[in-house]
Order: sequence, then structure tokens, then C-alpha cells
Amino acid sequence: MGIGESGMRAFWALLALAMLTPGVAWAQAQGLFEAAGGKLDAVGWAGFRDTKFMSESIGALLLAIALGAVIGFHPTTRRTVDRLSETDMPKVFIMYAFIAAVIGVTVREFGMVIGVVVFGIGGLIRFRTDTGSTRDTGRLIVVTLTGLVAGLGLPHFAVITTVFAFLLIFLFDSAPACRVKIDQLPAGRLHESADAYRAVLHAHRCKLIAEHKSTVKERLEFVFRLHRSVTRDRLHAALSELPVELRGDIDWEIE
Repeated sequence: MGIGESGMRAFWALLALAMLTPGVAWAQAQGLFEAAGGKLDAVGWAGFRDTKFMSESIGALLLAIALGAVIGFHPTTRRTVDRLSETDMPKVFIMYAFIAAVIGVTVREFGMVIGVVVFGIGGLIRFRTDTGSTRDTGRLIVVTLTGLVAGLGLPHFAVITTVFAFLLIFLFDSAPACRVKIDQLPAGRLHESADAYRAVLHAHRCKLIAEHKSTVKERLEFVFRLHRSVTRDRLHAALSELPVELRGDIDWEIE
């Protein structure tokens, strides 16, 4: 880790602390930590009979996911995609909107004290956990929130959260984004090679997101979504069967 990155982490940690301290003080002033016996009232397994709470919670989660999708899949977003990581951002928007809704429902049920707890957990995950990607960080937060909700005595909402997270992950991972770089193409055959590779992708029902050509380096690059019925190995074999006069060296990257 470079000095600049560690410095930024320290800055954000201090900022989080500065924001958290007034929140704790405000919560104490409002009596939010003064539950009877120092404990929060837990609903327990009886919560599964509270159909009103369950229906309202499901509605809130569905609304948050829908609104996140509206922003994430904005019509102009696709035209600005240049890197593989950018293709994953709509999913990240939806997942974080879902996370915010889970926090909102929990805070509504138990009060602002839970918001303070969640804020502290979020800071711990952000500054002490290296997940490697925004997507994995989102899933880690979901798992943490699910455990927190279960521990707070809301098993029914923990189950609802888990079901929603499972369905979202299944939907998102069924068609992963991929990037294929083709180098060392035959000289002067760049456009013909591009047409040939593109035809193979369409034949395998892949959804093309972006395409880049470099006439100087004789290189092609395709960003696309792999169809759920097609495996990477199967598509790679099909791309490798193109005629020698149109074929290059293939390098894969999958989200």
C-alpha cells in the first residue's frame, strides 16, 4: 500500500470518527441507549406472525431495488462504459440501495441506536477489510447486516434479507461481464477479424457492451455479458476455431 492510499484511509477514518462522535452524543441525549435493563426488546420467532411488518419490509426492499435499478441502468450509462469494472456498477448501485433499505427498516424498528451501531460496523469493514472489489464489499456488508438483524431478535427480517440477497446474487452472477483482448492479429486484417469475433459472440448469445480497436497495435477488445447457457471454455473454444488468417492471441478477464 502506498503512502497516498494509507493517508487517504487515515483521513476517511478520522472523518468517520468525527461524524460518529456527535451521533453518539445525540443518541445519549435523546435517551436512545436507555432501554429497560440496558436491553432492546426483541420480537423473536413470533415475528413470523407479524404479516404487516413482513409485507411492509418486503415492499420497502422491492422499492429500494427498483429505484436503484432506475439509476444504475440509466440509458446513457452504457455509452460511457470503458472498463470491465464499470459494467458492474449498476449491480453495485442496486445492492447498496438494498443495503440502505435493510438499515432503514432496522432503524425504524429499533431506533437510531442501531444506526450508530451500523455506522461503526461500516467503518470497520471499510478501513479494516480488504475484499478486493466493490461487489464483494457489498456482499460482506449484507452478510454482516443479516447477522446483526438476527442477533437483534428479528429472525423473520433476517430471513427476508437473506432471500433477497440470494436472489440478487443469483440474478447478477448468472450473466457475468467479461473482457476479451485479442493481440497479434494478422497485419491489415483488423476489421475483418473484428467482424469474425463479433459474429462468434453473437452466435453464442453474448450481449456486447463495448468494442475497441487499435489499428496501431493490431488489437481488439470486447466487453460483453456471457449468456447463462454458455461457459467460458465453450466460448473460448469457438473463438479459437476462427481461421488462422483472422485469429490472434486471446486474453480473458471476468468480473
